[in-house]
Amino acid sequence: MAADKPNEAKVSLGDENKENLPDGGLGLEILQIIKESQQQHGLRHGDYQRYRGYCSRRLRRLRKTLGFKMGNRHKFVGKKITEEMLTDSRYLLLVLMEAERAWSYAMQLKQEANTEPRKRFHLLARLRKAAKHSERLEKLCESHRVDAKTKLEAQAYTAYLSGMVEFELQEWKRAMEAFNKCKTIYEKLASAFTEEMAALYRQRVDEISPNIRYCAYNIGDQNAINDLMQMRLTGGGGGMMAEKLEALITQARTKQAATMSEVEWRGRSVPVKVDKARIFLLGLADNEAAIAQAANEETKEHLYETLLAECRDTIQAVREELKTEVVRSCSKSVLENLLFCGSYLTYIKLCTLVKRNESMAHTLQVQLKETGADESKRGPRPQDLIRLYDIILQSLAELSTLPGLEDDHVFQKEVSLKTLVYKAYRCFFIAQSYVLVKKWSEALVLYERVLKYAKEVQSKAKSLSSSLKDLPDVQELIAEVNAEKYSLQAAAILDKDETAEVTAPHQLKDNTPLCEHLETFRIDSALVGKHPNLVPFPPDFQPIPCKPLFFDLALNHVTFPPLDDKVEQKGKGGLTGYIKGIFGFGS
Repeated sequence: MAADKPNEAKVSLGDENKENLPDGGLGLEILQIIKESQQQHGLRHGDYQRYRGYCSRRLRRLRKTLGFKMGNRHKFVGKKITEEMLTDSRYLLLVLMEAERAWSYAMQLKQEANTEPRKRFHLLARLRKAAKHSERLEKLCESHRVDAKTKLEAQAYTAYLSGMVEFELQEWKRAMEAFNKCKTIYEKLASAFTEEMAALYRQRVDEISPNIRYCAYNIGDQNAINDLMQMRLTGGGGGMMAEKLEALITQARTKQAATMSEVEWRGRSVPVKVDKARIFLLGLADNEAAIAQAANEETKEHLYETLLAECRDTIQAVREELKTEVVRSCSKSVLENLLFCGSYLTYIKLCTLVKRNESMAHTLQVQLKETGADESKRGPRPQDLIRLYDIILQSLAELSTLPGLEDDHVFQKEVSLKTLVYKAYRCFFIAQSYVLVKKWSEALVLYERVLKYAKEVQSKAKSLSSSLKDLPDVQELIAEVNAEKYSLQAAAILDKDETAEVTAPHQLKDNTPLCEHLETFRIDSALVGKHPNLVPFPPDFQPIPCKPLFFDLALNHVTFPPLDDKVEQKGKGGLTGYIKGIFGFGS
């Protein structure tokens, strides 16, 4: 919370500029203010409690600045903002913040109501409170002192909150009318103002559209279910609508799943008794059709991730059912059917994973070619593609070990054929990575390996022509490899010529330090590197003359003359001398 307060001051200063418009009356950029406040104070991460705290602090600052206090610390005195008080647009902002605080509290309670259903009553009360504040704001904006744009934004804001209340009460017709009114106003505003503001209004329209379609479906429009399913697949309907859309589509598929009892795969009928598996298999065709119709790669990636997540959940449900049946000690046929159903779902997951990675690899190949044409652009590298083909090969290895398919020789041949194709592509991009570092011989060997894999694919594909429909074209790869081989040989020859030029007499490299050939000019790149060879270090040892040592060997055989006559003899002092010696008198 403390970290938010410096940002709040900046937002307040920015909002002051949005709140006062020149000569056209009081103005308030309602949608822009609430969107910026929500993004900066918690709603980017769905933290409604943090945003509610921000609204409370903002209200306190506004009341203090305007001198509009509700009594004192001992007594509450309620006040209402009237039309006569509208001398400053911050009075409108005060009412807006009250509505936002009540709305954020309602959304916080909505999150908590998943585990505590009693909080739903409090949620409805706070939503009604927010709608009531928005009606007050709309009424104040009807004054002649407020400009036309603010009036329209206040009407749209009131319609939005009123629609939210009716939506929670499941009054679908009234909710749809309110949301349609809100949508109409924002569309008109988007067509009348700058592109920046128009983008903000269109974003709000996109947020409201799932609610309108959901209301239409509940009223009885059966065509709305298709729009809702498409919206869910493309990532629309986030926030409040996400759970409702999920529940609605699950409910629609559950009705269809009641009539589904089995599926046929690899020439065998598989009974489907798990409800979650039935619902997933019914929606599989719709998901694959949506992926095929995806407008761009980002949407396609999102659809693949959604499908894979659903598939993982379904496989987990089948495994739990299998464990339950094992505990019950059911018949062998029931267990085999569940095991084969699990294999079928795992097959769908692994095939989807292969298609997803192949789609990503195709996108990276296009980018790689564009980057090769324009060297100034930084793009993907061959190593990125190698990683994708590694994941594809790993998925194919798992496919060949699926339970119940060990004896299906046709299936095993199809998997081995696909493995050869993707090995060829992986080997091709490994060769490309070696070309970048000028390892010509390694790259040439790898290109030969690519051709070997491609010829194996062509020889085996005669009996399995149907398996090559969804695979990359091997003939194109062969043509590309042949072209790359010629380019590689030319580059290797040019590289040898450059190497010969570099090894000229003046460019011979040896380990002689610079101090030993100061009179000779040589080009040595090591001299400007991090460790230049300037002098030999540590220096070599050099011979030096030894210091002579003299040994006097005759000293022990020399007889010295006596010196007794020259040494002073001390006399005997007797007792007196002894006493003086003790007390130091004689010294």
